[in-house]
Amino acid sequence: MASSDYEIALATRADIAGILDLQEQNLREQGGTLSVRFSREWFEAALADMPVIVARKAGRVVGYLVSSSKAAQGDVPIIQATLRAYTGAPDSYLYGPICIAGSERGQGLPAALMSALGERLPGRQGITFIRRDNTASMRAHAKIGMREVAEFTHGDAAIVVVVYPA
Repeated sequence: MASSDYEIALATRADIAGILDLQEQNLREQGGTLSVRFSREWFEAALADMPVIVARKAGRVVGYLVSSSKAAQGDVPIIQATLRAYTGAPDSYLYGPICIAGSERGQGLPAALMSALGERLPGRQGITFIRRDNTASMRAHAKIGMREVAEFTHGDAAIVVVVYPA
C-alpha cells in the first residue's frame, strides 16, 4: 500500500499543470502507455464533472485517476464501443486514465487512488477499458481486484473492459 509519503486527495485546478506534465511523460511517443493526450480544458471539464484523484509527493503530482460520467464522454468512439460491450448499472461511471510516475511505480498508488475514488462514489461501479497488450496496466488492474467483463476490437487493438469494484 502507498506509504505516508503520499498525499491522496481530490485534484484542484492547481494540480492540472502537474497532471499535464505527468501525462506528457507517459504518452506512447515517450515510451509510456497513455495513448491519448488530453488538454488543459479537458482536465478542467473533468474536474467539474466528477472526482479526479491525485497522489502528491513533496507537493508534486506523481499520480492521477480521472472519473467521468458516461454522458461526459458519450461522443468518444472507444467509449461508445466500451459501453456497447458492457453498459453497467445506470449509476455506473467511467474511470481513467490512471497514470503513475515511473519513479513511483510498485508503491501501491493505483490501489490507493482507486480506494479514494471508491470512498467518494460509494456503491457505484467504475468501468474502464485497457488494451490487451498493455500488460503493465492489465497486471495493475488485476492486482487491485478488478474484473474483466467484456472484450472487443477497436481498430487493430484487442480491448478489455474491466470494472471496479469487482
